[in-house]
Amino acid sequence: MSYAPLKKRLDAGEILILDGATGTELQRRGARMDPTAWSAPVVLEDPKLLTEVHADYIRAGADIITANTFSASRMLLAPAGYGDKVQEIIRRSVDAARQARTLAAAGRPVAVAGSISHMVPVIKGANRTDPDRLPSDTEIGDSLEELAQTLLKSGVDLIILEMMNRPNRIKLALKAALATALPVWFGMSARKGKDGRVLSFDSTVDAPLESIFGLIPASGIDVAGCMHTGAEIILEVLKQLRTTFKGPLMAYPDSGYFEMPEWRFVDVIAPDRLEAFYLSWLAAGAQVIGGCCGLTVEHIKAAVSARDKFKKVPGKAAR
Repeated sequence: MSYAPLKKRLDAGEILILDGATGTELQRRGARMDPTAWSAPVVLEDPKLLTEVHADYIRAGADIITANTFSASRMLLAPAGYGDKVQEIIRRSVDAARQARTLAAAGRPVAVAGSISHMVPVIKGANRTDPDRLPSDTEIGDSLEELAQTLLKSGVDLIILEMMNRPNRIKLALKAALATALPVWFGMSARKGKDGRVLSFDSTVDAPLESIFGLIPASGIDVAGCMHTGAEIILEVLKQLRTTFKGPLMAYPDSGYFEMPEWRFVDVIAPDRLEAFYLSWLAAGAQVIGGCCGLTVEHIKAAVSARDKFKKVPGKAAR
């Protein structure tokens, strides 16, 4: 499909459902996670499973599914031994999402987004950058440009920048994404500091959210919001973001925690509890809701339920 129907719905104030986690859902269903490239190589080993994950989210009500390319950049795949398969992995990941749309959409418009993160090699068993394998900014920029251009050629409808939290890498990701001329959505991540303030997710510095919001360009970003962030702090992020970004907002939390290369499904939020959070985000103006790491098809069903309940609230018919 083209992006136009999706944009028309956004402009009309409608609520859209983004899918749930892809990488952690693959792990939950038994796929092997690579110690350097995380979930990206799964498409070479079990493309059918990847297609099934996407299809299940579509059947649950997702309007947008996200190709499994979060960690499909050269700066992650080459150190993992897949340097000669980078573009193949990206193309096949997009193909898996497009196949799922054909299988499960039943004529309903569903968009395929390409995921771009600025993830670099992570220390095994931790959630921290490996300083011994940190690429240069030039290498990061070249890697993200290759990913973005391959996503474009593979036929995605839009690009979602995911887990944006480090200013220098954000600038490189924005440059790569905007150069495709595809629609771009911006997803930042946040955490609570020791003093209780909500900060950028980057653990190396206590950066205020404004330092990330200020990087969102005045034009070229259709949707912006918060992802890979605990549900309990997303509302505060959205309220702050609304003061500087006037377009549609999105919210897709995570639950659990990461220890490379495994997601730890610890204290994962119950779908019915998450539904209450979804309703609060919709009340704050969010138009796109979904889930990321640790969340499942049942959580996306909760998002659909929240959307339907919110639409019935008096005065909310436009959504």
